[in-house]
Amino acid sequence: MTRRFGDRATFAVEVGEVRSPQLRVVDLWAAGKRLTTDDNWAFLPFFIRAMRSSAAQVRRRDVEPCPFPGRAPEEVFRLLHADDTEFRERFWFMQWGETVDNASTYAYLDDDLVIAFVFWREDHPFPEDLGTVFVTRIPLEEFVATVEEAANLLDAQPTRPPPPG
Repeated sequence: MTRRFGDRATFAVEVGEVRSPQLRVVDLWAAGKRLTTDDNWAFLPFFIRAMRSSAAQVRRRDVEPCPFPGRAPEEVFRLLHADDTEFRERFWFMQWGETVDNASTYAYLDDDLVIAFVFWREDHPFPEDLGTVFVTRIPLEEFVATVEEAANLLDAQPTRPPPPG
């Protein structure tokens, strides 16, 4: 049974089946797009820590403000992505391991948390999405609650796979 936290249209975490004590199906959604198209098996010890770290970062408002005020989020993404200096690293977001390494993701604070991403793998299952900058805005408290509730479930539920058969 899958449990959803959040809203796929903005940001959601869906927790699914158990494969082993340390692996679990987790799908991430932002701007109506599934981010975990290539690999949705989360290695829980790392994944839970990464989720909690991002939630704490957002709760503390330890996310940079918009680096290019007055510009559209899509343009902000492109400017950051073209920057080959350490500046852009300050905006990297949701570095949650292999589950989301098929997308380049940046975030910044406006009134809300703005998350912008692009799928980059040539073999992406939806070729029409390649090169398109997707953007979602989510209230900080909503992002934190969504991520923490999902992390709590991943941390608390027994992680034994179902018996064969």
